[in-house]
Amino acid sequence: NFGDGWGLGLHLPWVSRKHDHIHNHHGEQELEQWDIQELGDARISLRLPLVRDSGFGLNLGLKLPTGRTSVANDAGEIAERTLQPGSGSADTVLGIHYHSRPNASAFSWFAQAGWQHAITQRDDYKPGDRYNLDVGGRYDVTKEFGAIVQANFQVRERDKGGNAEPEDTGGRVLFISPGISYAAGSNTQVYGF
Repeated sequence: NFGDGWGLGLHLPWVSRKHDHIHNHHGEQELEQWDIQELGDARISLRLPLVRDSGFGLNLGLKLPTGRTSVANDAGEIAERTLQPGSGSADTVLGIHYHSRPNASAFSWFAQAGWQHAITQRDDYKPGDRYNLDVGGRYDVTKEFGAIVQANFQVRERDKGGNAEPEDTGGRVLFISPGISYAAGSNTQVYGF
């Protein structure tokens, strides 16, 4: 955060994914397994204030195709695209946010809504659009530590293209996550959920 509601974010996700499934091929059944442990697609985001000192702002971002899309298992089988650590697409991210700390109390809360849309694709695969709604609160336990809880609702459209599996993609999920934050400096927060 730079003050006056401006902020810059860099997200470097670590993908830790174990997956087993039975592959049916010409009446034969074969167990296929993957253990993926590597970096996924990076995202750069910018938070801009819409109205000074109001708590309202705009989120602009870009997800970059930095994660691999050709991870294979020990048998040499390439994982389906939805299992890969990267999507192969560059995506725009657009959203709005609001945050408030009523009467300078120990409690603060936030809400944000966002949309992610693929603007490029790779190997005839385009991930479906994502819509997010996030709401959460933070309570200052001490000057440095805070207790956090948030709810994240996501709607994802089906993937498209010849390498997509539309019937196995898309959906709605709701996560409720408790967490903790630590003020590592005047402009730096470290947190986990």
